[in-house]
Amino acid sequence: MADIEKGRDWDKEMAEVDRLLKKLPAADPTLGRPSGGEPTVRKPAAAPASRWSDGTAAPSARERVGTWAKVALGLLVAIGVAPGVWPYSHGCGLRLIFYLLGVTTVIAAGLWASISSWKRRLGFAHVVSQILIVWGILLMTREVLPRLGPKAEPLWLCPDVPLPR
Repeated sequence: MADIEKGRDWDKEMAEVDRLLKKLPAADPTLGRPSGGEPTVRKPAAAPASRWSDGTAAPSARERVGTWAKVALGLLVAIGVAPGVWPYSHGCGLRLIFYLLGVTTVIAAGLWASISSWKRRLGFAHVVSQILIVWGILLMTREVLPRLGPKAEPLWLCPDVPLPR
């Protein structure tokens, strides 16, 4: 055994080991340097439980619930401003402004849920959020279009009611 070790060229063998280690995908670039016992291959800080095919991490349960909460919030507001459900008239004035703010909230909630569902790859939630956006735009145009143009009939502001004398 002592004869085998005397005949080896350790520098040559270690150079071959270093060359092979450098071919590894996560090899440490400081191989062969006296740096104090660091590992030759870097380990990931935390390995995710599952990944999509493109390498991004799958959404956690908390992220999924958060996305569905955004969709549910948008649905509730959309139902609340639906014609026949909105409890107040919204012909003109402040009531019209508050109604249009509610409709704008439907569009904003749809956009918010749409972005979240797209990032989390939740297909059904994304479809529902797109429907919310379209529904909000339809409600908005239903109120705004009759008030625009040369033949605009409905008023934005209510006419003053004269005080009794």
